[in-house]
Amino acid sequence: MRQRSLIAITAALAAGALTLTACGSRDDDGGSDSGNGGGGTTVVIGVDAPLTGDLSALGLGIKNSADLAAKTANKEKTVEGVTFKVEALDDQGQPSVGQQNATKFVADDKVLGVVGPLNSSVGESMQKVFDTAKLVEVSPANTNPSLTQGVDWQTKKVRPYKSYFRTATTDAIQGPFAAQYVYNDSKKRKVFVIDDKKTYGAGLAATFTQEFKKLGGKVVGTEHINPDTKDFNAVATKVKNSGADVVYYGGEYPQAGPLSKQIKAAGAKIPLVGGDGIYSADFIKLAGASGNGDLATSVGAPVEELPSAKEFVANYKAQGYKEAYEAYGGYSYDSAWAIIEAVKKVVEANDGKLPSDARAKVVDAMQDVSFDGVTGKVSFDEFGDATNKQLTVYAVENGAWGSVKSGTFTG
Repeated sequence: MRQRSLIAITAALAAGALTLTACGSRDDDGGSDSGNGGGGTTVVIGVDAPLTGDLSALGLGIKNSADLAAKTANKEKTVEGVTFKVEALDDQGQPSVGQQNATKFVADDKVLGVVGPLNSSVGESMQKVFDTAKLVEVSPANTNPSLTQGVDWQTKKVRPYKSYFRTATTDAIQGPFAAQYVYNDSKKRKVFVIDDKKTYGAGLAATFTQEFKKLGGKVVGTEHINPDTKDFNAVATKVKNSGADVVYYGGEYPQAGPLSKQIKAAGAKIPLVGGDGIYSADFIKLAGASGNGDLATSVGAPVEELPSAKEFVANYKAQGYKEAYEAYGGYSYDSAWAIIEAVKKVVEANDGKLPSDARAKVVDAMQDVSFDGVTGKVSFDEFGDATNKQLTVYAVENGAWGSVKSGTFTG
Protein backbone atom coordinates (compact mmCIF):
# COMPACT_ATOMS: atom_id res chain seq x y z
CA MET A 1 0.00 0.00 0.00
CA ARG A 2 1.30 3.40 -0.91
CA GLN A 3 -0.24 5.25 1.99
CA ARG A 4 0.99 8.03 4.20
CA SER A 5 1.08 7.19 7.82
CA LEU A 6 -1.52 8.83 9.93
CA ILE A 7 -1.88 10.76 13.00
CA ALA A 8 -4.46 9.29 15.30
CA ILE A 9 -6.85 11.71 16.91
CA THR A 10 -8.59 11.19 20.17
CA ALA A 11 -12.11 9.90 20.23
CA ALA A 12 -13.10 12.92 22.25
CA LEU A 13 -11.93 15.31 19.54
CA ALA A 14 -13.78 13.38 16.86
CA ALA A 15 -16.91 13.31 18.96
CA GLY A 16 -16.69 17.02 19.60
CA ALA A 17 -16.40 17.75 15.91
CA LEU A 18 -19.44 15.67 15.10
CA THR A 19 -21.57 17.20 17.82
CA LEU A 20 -20.95 20.93 17.59
CA THR A 21 -24.15 22.47 18.83
CA ALA A 22 -25.76 25.84 19.39
CA CYS A 23 -28.62 27.70 17.87
CA GLY A 24 -28.87 28.51 14.18
CA SER A 25 -30.83 30.69 11.84
CA ARG A 26 -32.84 29.03 9.12
CA ASP A 27 -35.81 30.41 7.25
CA ASP A 28 -38.94 28.28 7.02
CA ASP A 29 -38.56 28.02 3.25
CA GLY A 30 -35.07 26.56 3.52
CA GLY A 31 -33.42 29.82 2.52
CA SER A 32 -31.03 31.75 4.71
CA ASP A 33 -29.97 35.28 5.39
CA SER A 34 -26.35 35.07 4.35
CA GLY A 35 -25.31 38.39 5.85
CA ASN A 36 -24.65 41.80 4.38
CA GLY A 37 -22.71 41.68 1.17
CA GLY A 38 -20.98 44.01 -1.18
CA GLY A 39 -24.07 45.61 -2.67
CA GLY A 40 -26.39 45.62 -5.59
CA THR A 41 -26.52 42.30 -7.37
CA THR A 42 -27.84 39.23 -5.56
CA VAL A 43 -26.48 35.85 -6.63
CA VAL A 44 -28.25 32.79 -5.27
CA ILE A 45 -26.32 29.63 -4.46
CA GLY A 46 -28.76 26.76 -4.37
CA VAL A 47 -28.32 23.86 -1.97
CA ASP A 48 -29.95 20.50 -2.57
CA ALA A 49 -29.76 17.94 0.24
CA PRO A 50 -31.96 15.80 2.48
CA LEU A 51 -33.08 18.36 5.06
CA THR A 52 -35.68 16.05 6.59
CA GLY A 53 -35.81 12.30 7.14
CA ASP A 54 -33.19 9.71 8.01
CA LEU A 55 -30.27 11.46 6.26
CA SER A 56 -31.03 14.98 7.49
CA ALA A 57 -28.05 15.06 9.87
CA LEU A 58 -25.74 15.04 6.84
CA GLY A 59 -28.00 17.25 4.73
CA LEU A 60 -28.30 20.02 7.31
CA GLY A 61 -24.53 20.00 7.76
CA ILE A 62 -24.20 20.54 3.99
CA LYS A 63 -26.70 23.40 4.00
CA ASN A 64 -25.18 25.18 7.00
CA SER A 65 -21.64 24.92 5.69
CA ALA A 66 -22.60 26.37 2.30
CA ASP A 67 -24.45 29.13 4.13
CA LEU A 68 -21.29 29.90 6.13
CA ALA A 69 -19.32 30.26 2.89
CA ALA A 70 -21.87 32.76 1.55
CA LYS A 71 -21.85 34.74 4.80
CA THR A 72 -18.04 34.83 4.76
CA ALA A 73 -17.93 36.01 1.13
CA ASN A 74 -20.43 38.77 1.91
CA LYS A 75 -18.57 39.90 5.02
CA GLU A 76 -15.25 39.98 3.19
CA LYS A 77 -16.76 41.46 0.00
CA THR A 78 -15.06 38.68 -1.96
CA VAL A 79 -16.94 39.68 -5.12
CA GLU A 80 -17.36 43.45 -5.20
CA GLY A 81 -20.95 44.47 -5.90
CA VAL A 82 -22.36 40.97 -5.36
CA THR A 83 -24.29 39.66 -2.36
CA PHE A 84 -24.57 35.90 -2.10
CA LYS A 85 -27.69 34.24 -0.75
CA VAL A 86 -28.27 30.55 -0.09
CA GLU A 87 -31.58 28.93 -1.00
CA ALA A 88 -31.92 25.31 0.13
CA LEU A 89 -34.35 22.68 -1.12
CA ASP A 90 -35.07 19.34 0.55
CA ASP A 91 -34.62 16.33 -1.75
CA GLN A 92 -35.52 13.81 1.02
CA GLY A 93 -32.81 11.57 -0.43
CA GLN A 94 -35.14 10.79 -3.37
CA PRO A 95 -34.00 11.07 -7.03
CA SER A 96 -37.45 12.15 -8.25
CA VAL A 97 -37.58 14.99 -5.72
CA GLY A 98 -34.02 16.00 -6.58
CA GLN A 99 -34.96 16.28 -10.24
CA GLN A 100 -37.92 18.51 -9.35
CA ASN A 101 -35.62 20.66 -7.23
CA ALA A 102 -33.16 20.97 -10.11
CA THR A 103 -36.00 22.31 -12.29
CA LYS A 104 -36.89 24.85 -9.59
CA PHE A 105 -33.30 26.09 -9.37
CA VAL A 106 -33.08 26.41 -13.15
CA ALA A 107 -36.28 28.51 -13.18
CA ASP A 108 -34.73 31.11 -10.84
CA ASP A 109 -32.36 33.17 -12.95
CA LYS A 110 -30.57 34.46 -9.82
CA VAL A 111 -29.24 30.95 -9.17
CA LEU A 112 -25.73 30.72 -10.64
CA GLY A 113 -24.61 27.53 -8.94
CA VAL A 114 -25.88 24.65 -6.80
CA VAL A 115 -24.15 22.83 -3.95
CA GLY A 116 -25.20 19.18 -3.59
CA PRO A 117 -26.69 16.73 -3.54
CA LEU A 118 -25.68 14.16 -0.90
CA ASN A 119 -26.77 10.99 -2.70
CA SER A 120 -25.21 9.81 -5.96
CA SER A 121 -28.60 8.51 -7.13
CA VAL A 122 -30.07 11.99 -6.64
CA GLY A 123 -27.08 13.51 -8.43
CA GLU A 124 -27.76 11.27 -11.42
CA SER A 125 -31.32 12.55 -11.64
CA MET A 126 -30.25 16.22 -11.61
CA GLN A 127 -27.29 16.29 -13.98
CA LYS A 128 -29.09 16.57 -17.31
CA VAL A 129 -31.47 19.26 -16.02
CA PHE A 130 -28.58 21.42 -14.87
CA ASP A 131 -26.40 20.74 -17.89
CA THR A 132 -29.16 21.68 -20.35
CA ALA A 133 -29.56 24.99 -18.51
CA LYS A 134 -25.77 25.49 -18.24
CA LEU A 135 -26.09 25.73 -14.45
CA VAL A 136 -23.06 24.56 -12.50
CA GLU A 137 -23.45 21.90 -9.82
CA VAL A 138 -20.75 21.09 -7.26
CA SER A 139 -21.38 18.09 -5.01
CA PRO A 140 -19.54 17.74 -1.71
CA ALA A 141 -20.59 14.13 -1.29
CA ASN A 142 -21.40 12.22 -4.53
CA THR A 143 -18.81 9.47 -4.93
CA ASN A 144 -20.09 7.19 -7.71
CA PRO A 145 -17.49 7.31 -10.54
CA SER A 146 -20.04 7.21 -13.38
CA LEU A 147 -21.28 10.72 -12.59
CA THR A 148 -18.08 12.25 -13.95
CA GLN A 149 -16.51 9.45 -15.97
CA GLY A 150 -19.50 7.77 -17.63
CA VAL A 151 -21.14 4.38 -17.13
CA ASP A 152 -18.19 2.56 -18.70
CA TRP A 153 -15.63 4.36 -16.51
CA GLN A 154 -13.70 1.16 -15.75
CA THR A 155 -12.78 0.68 -19.41
CA LYS A 156 -13.29 4.08 -21.04
CA LYS A 157 -13.65 7.37 -19.18
CA VAL A 158 -15.95 9.88 -20.89
CA ARG A 159 -17.27 12.95 -19.10
CA PRO A 160 -21.07 13.02 -19.54
CA TYR A 161 -21.85 16.53 -18.27
CA LYS A 162 -19.70 19.64 -18.46
CA SER A 163 -21.62 21.44 -15.68
CA TYR A 164 -21.08 18.79 -12.98
CA PHE A 165 -18.18 18.95 -10.50
CA ARG A 166 -17.44 17.49 -7.08
CA THR A 167 -15.09 18.16 -4.19
CA ALA A 168 -15.33 14.59 -2.83
CA THR A 169 -13.17 11.84 -4.26
CA THR A 170 -14.81 8.80 -5.87
CA ASP A 171 -15.65 5.21 -4.97
CA ALA A 172 -13.13 4.08 -7.58
CA ILE A 173 -10.65 5.11 -4.90
CA GLN A 174 -12.70 4.75 -1.70
CA GLY A 175 -13.73 1.10 -2.15
CA PRO A 176 -10.22 -0.19 -2.90
CA PHE A 177 -8.77 1.99 -0.12
CA ALA A 178 -11.10 0.27 2.36
CA ALA A 179 -10.25 -3.16 0.94
CA GLN A 180 -6.54 -2.54 1.41
CA TYR A 181 -7.07 -1.48 5.00
CA VAL A 182 -9.31 -4.46 5.81
CA TYR A 183 -6.92 -6.97 4.19
CA ASN A 184 -3.49 -5.51 4.98
CA ASP A 185 -4.05 -3.71 8.29
CA SER A 186 -6.96 -5.55 9.91
CA LYS A 187 -5.76 -8.90 8.48
CA LYS A 188 -9.30 -9.98 7.56
CA ARG A 189 -9.58 -12.66 4.89
CA LYS A 190 -13.28 -13.60 4.65
CA VAL A 191 -15.84 -10.90 3.94
CA PHE A 192 -19.61 -10.90 3.65
CA VAL A 193 -20.66 -8.07 1.30
CA ILE A 194 -24.03 -6.33 1.66
CA ASP A 195 -25.45 -3.35 -0.22
CA ASP A 196 -28.68 -1.37 -0.42
CA LYS A 197 -29.05 -1.67 -4.24
CA LYS A 198 -28.77 2.11 -4.64
CA THR A 199 -26.30 3.86 -6.94
CA TYR A 200 -23.89 4.80 -4.16
CA GLY A 201 -24.07 1.63 -2.08
CA ALA A 202 -23.94 -0.92 -4.90
CA GLY A 203 -21.12 0.93 -6.65
CA LEU A 204 -19.02 1.19 -3.50
CA ALA A 205 -19.54 -2.48 -2.62
CA ALA A 206 -18.46 -3.47 -6.15
CA THR A 207 -15.17 -1.54 -6.05
CA PHE A 208 -14.41 -2.87 -2.56
CA THR A 209 -15.11 -6.45 -3.65
CA GLN A 210 -12.91 -6.21 -6.73
CA GLU A 211 -9.90 -4.99 -4.76
CA PHE A 212 -10.44 -7.39 -1.84
CA LYS A 213 -10.43 -10.37 -4.22
CA LYS A 214 -7.40 -9.01 -6.02
CA LEU A 215 -5.51 -8.91 -2.71
CA GLY A 216 -6.37 -12.56 -2.04
CA GLY A 217 -9.42 -12.17 0.16
CA LYS A 218 -12.50 -14.37 -0.16
CA VAL A 219 -16.12 -13.21 -0.44
CA VAL A 220 -18.06 -15.80 1.56
CA GLY A 221 -21.49 -14.30 0.92
CA THR A 222 -23.38 -11.43 -0.65
CA GLU A 223 -26.78 -9.93 0.05
CA HIS A 224 -28.89 -6.96 -1.00
CA ILE A 225 -31.15 -5.31 1.55
CA ASN A 226 -34.25 -3.16 1.27
CA PRO A 227 -33.27 0.28 2.61
CA ASP A 228 -36.88 0.94 3.62
CA THR A 229 -36.80 -1.70 6.36
CA LYS A 230 -34.93 -1.94 9.64
CA ASP A 231 -35.33 -5.70 10.15
CA PHE A 232 -32.13 -7.39 9.03
CA ASN A 233 -32.29 -10.52 11.16
CA ALA A 234 -32.41 -12.88 8.17
CA VAL A 235 -29.30 -11.27 6.70
CA ALA A 236 -27.60 -11.29 10.11
CA THR A 237 -28.17 -15.03 10.38
CA LYS A 238 -26.61 -15.57 6.94
CA VAL A 239 -23.58 -13.56 8.02
CA LYS A 240 -23.22 -15.67 11.19
CA ASN A 241 -23.47 -18.94 9.23
CA SER A 242 -21.01 -17.82 6.55
CA GLY A 243 -17.97 -17.79 8.80
CA ALA A 244 -17.06 -14.25 7.69
CA ASP A 245 -14.56 -12.35 9.81
CA VAL A 246 -15.74 -8.96 8.53
CA VAL A 247 -18.83 -7.42 6.89
CA TYR A 248 -18.61 -4.75 4.20
CA TYR A 249 -21.74 -2.65 3.76
CA GLY A 250 -22.38 -0.38 0.79
CA GLY A 251 -25.01 2.08 1.92
CA GLU A 252 -25.82 4.72 4.51
CA TYR A 253 -26.03 5.00 8.28
CA PRO A 254 -29.83 4.70 8.81
CA GLN A 255 -29.57 1.06 7.71
CA ALA A 256 -25.93 0.39 8.67
CA GLY A 257 -26.49 1.11 12.38
CA PRO A 258 -29.34 -1.39 12.90
CA LEU A 259 -27.60 -3.88 10.57
CA SER A 260 -24.44 -3.80 12.68
CA LYS A 261 -26.44 -4.21 15.88
CA GLN A 262 -28.43 -7.18 14.55
CA ILE A 263 -25.34 -8.93 13.13
CA LYS A 264 -23.70 -8.83 16.57
CA ALA A 265 -26.94 -9.97 18.23
CA ALA A 266 -27.02 -12.97 15.89
CA GLY A 267 -23.67 -14.05 17.29
CA ALA A 268 -21.27 -12.74 14.65
CA LYS A 269 -18.92 -10.60 16.75
CA ILE A 270 -17.20 -9.12 13.72
CA PRO A 271 -16.72 -5.53 12.54
CA LEU A 272 -18.94 -3.86 10.00
CA VAL A 273 -17.05 -1.66 7.54
CA GLY A 274 -18.65 0.97 5.32
CA GLY A 275 -17.95 4.12 3.35
CA ASP A 276 -18.53 7.80 3.99
CA GLY A 277 -22.29 7.15 3.99
CA ILE A 278 -22.03 5.60 7.46
CA TYR A 279 -19.52 8.09 8.88
CA SER A 280 -21.95 9.98 11.09
CA ALA A 281 -22.58 10.33 14.80
CA ASP A 282 -26.04 8.94 14.09
CA PHE A 283 -24.52 5.60 13.05
CA ILE A 284 -23.11 5.25 16.55
CA LYS A 285 -26.49 6.07 18.11
CA LEU A 286 -28.21 3.43 15.96
CA ALA A 287 -25.56 0.72 16.37
CA GLY A 288 -25.34 1.16 20.14
CA ALA A 289 -22.51 -0.28 22.20
CA SER A 290 -22.08 -3.15 19.75
CA GLY A 291 -20.83 -0.63 17.16
CA ASN A 292 -17.45 -0.40 18.89
CA GLY A 293 -14.81 -1.63 16.45
CA ASP A 294 -16.86 -0.84 13.34
CA LEU A 295 -15.02 1.07 10.61
CA ALA A 296 -15.78 3.69 7.98
CA THR A 297 -13.80 5.35 5.26
CA SER A 298 -14.49 8.97 4.44
CA VAL A 299 -13.23 11.50 1.94
CA GLY A 300 -10.23 13.62 2.83
CA ALA A 301 -8.31 13.97 6.06
CA PRO A 302 -10.11 14.65 9.36
CA VAL A 303 -11.18 18.28 9.24
CA GLU A 304 -10.11 18.74 12.86
CA GLU A 305 -6.52 17.80 11.98
CA LEU A 306 -6.14 20.21 9.07
CA PRO A 307 -4.59 23.61 9.81
CA SER A 308 -6.62 24.89 6.84
CA ALA A 309 -9.86 23.97 8.64
CA LYS A 310 -9.29 25.69 11.98
CA GLU A 311 -11.00 28.90 10.87
CA PHE A 312 -13.95 26.97 9.42
CA VAL A 313 -14.47 25.01 12.65
CA ALA A 314 -14.27 28.18 14.77
CA ASN A 315 -16.56 30.19 12.47
CA TYR A 316 -19.12 27.40 12.23
CA LYS A 317 -19.33 27.23 15.99
CA ALA A 318 -19.46 31.03 16.33
CA GLN A 319 -22.26 31.28 13.76
CA GLY A 320 -24.50 29.25 16.07
CA TYR A 321 -25.83 26.55 13.75
CA LYS A 322 -27.82 24.09 15.82
CA GLU A 323 -26.75 21.10 13.69
CA ALA A 324 -23.21 19.66 13.40
CA TYR A 325 -21.32 20.15 10.15
CA GLU A 326 -20.89 16.36 10.01
CA ALA A 327 -18.83 14.44 7.44
CA TYR A 328 -19.29 16.81 4.50
CA GLY A 329 -19.13 20.22 6.16
CA GLY A 330 -15.67 21.16 4.92
CA TYR A 331 -16.44 19.86 1.43
CA SER A 332 -19.72 21.77 1.33
CA TYR A 333 -18.01 25.00 2.31
CA ASP A 334 -15.40 24.39 -0.39
CA SER A 335 -18.10 23.55 -2.96
CA ALA A 336 -19.87 26.84 -2.25
CA TRP A 337 -16.57 28.71 -2.25
CA ALA A 338 -15.72 27.20 -5.65
CA ILE A 339 -18.96 28.70 -6.99
CA ILE A 340 -18.07 32.04 -5.39
CA GLU A 341 -14.60 31.94 -6.97
CA ALA A 342 -16.09 31.11 -10.38
CA VAL A 343 -18.56 34.01 -10.09
CA LYS A 344 -15.66 36.27 -9.13
CA LYS A 345 -13.73 35.24 -12.26
CA VAL A 346 -16.75 35.95 -14.45
CA VAL A 347 -17.47 39.35 -12.88
CA GLU A 348 -13.85 40.47 -13.08
CA ALA A 349 -13.66 39.44 -16.73
CA ASN A 350 -16.77 41.53 -17.52
CA ASP A 351 -15.83 44.95 -16.14
CA GLY A 352 -17.16 44.26 -12.65
CA LYS A 353 -20.66 43.08 -13.56
CA LEU A 354 -22.44 39.87 -14.42
CA PRO A 355 -22.81 39.15 -18.16
CA SER A 356 -26.13 38.11 -19.68
CA ASP A 357 -24.83 34.55 -20.13
CA ALA A 358 -23.47 34.35 -16.58
CA ARG A 359 -24.47 30.72 -16.02
CA ALA A 360 -22.53 29.41 -19.01
CA LYS A 361 -19.56 31.61 -18.11
CA VAL A 362 -19.58 30.27 -14.52
CA VAL A 363 -19.51 26.68 -15.83
CA ASP A 364 -16.47 27.53 -17.97
CA ALA A 365 -14.76 29.38 -15.11
CA MET A 366 -15.28 26.50 -12.68
CA GLN A 367 -12.95 24.27 -14.66
CA ASP A 368 -10.03 26.56 -13.80
CA VAL A 369 -10.96 27.35 -10.21
CA SER A 370 -8.10 26.65 -7.81
CA PHE A 371 -7.76 27.78 -4.20
CA ASP A 372 -6.63 26.69 -0.75
CA GLY A 373 -9.83 25.52 0.92
CA VAL A 374 -10.99 24.06 4.20
CA THR A 375 -10.15 20.55 2.99
CA GLY A 376 -6.85 21.47 1.35
CA LYS A 377 -6.12 22.41 -2.25
CA VAL A 378 -9.36 22.63 -4.25
CA SER A 379 -9.25 22.20 -8.01
CA PHE A 380 -10.80 19.94 -10.63
CA ASP A 381 -9.44 17.55 -13.25
CA GLU A 382 -10.67 17.11 -16.82
CA PHE A 383 -13.68 15.10 -15.61
CA GLY A 384 -14.76 17.61 -12.97
CA ASP A 385 -13.43 15.38 -10.21
CA ALA A 386 -11.57 16.71 -7.20
CA THR A 387 -7.79 16.60 -7.57
CA ASN A 388 -7.57 15.90 -3.81
CA LYS A 389 -7.67 12.09 -3.56
CA GLN A 390 -7.05 11.70 0.15
CA LEU A 391 -9.13 9.36 2.33
CA THR A 392 -9.26 8.38 6.00
CA VAL A 393 -10.27 5.23 7.90
CA TYR A 394 -12.21 5.85 11.11
CA ALA A 395 -13.05 3.40 13.89
CA VAL A 396 -15.75 3.54 16.56
CA GLU A 397 -14.00 3.55 19.92
CA ASN A 398 -15.81 4.14 23.20
CA GLY A 399 -18.84 5.54 21.46
CA ALA A 400 -17.07 8.00 19.14
CA TRP A 401 -15.35 8.03 15.76
CA GLY A 402 -11.56 8.31 15.80
CA SER A 403 -9.22 8.33 12.81
CA VAL A 404 -6.85 5.37 12.51
CA LYS A 405 -5.28 5.77 9.07
CA SER A 406 -5.15 8.32 6.27
CA GLY A 407 -3.63 8.40 2.83
CA THR A 408 -4.29 8.03 -0.89
CA PHE A 409 -5.00 4.92 -2.94
CA THR A 410 -2.65 4.38 -5.86
CA GLY A 411 -3.45 0.82 -6.85
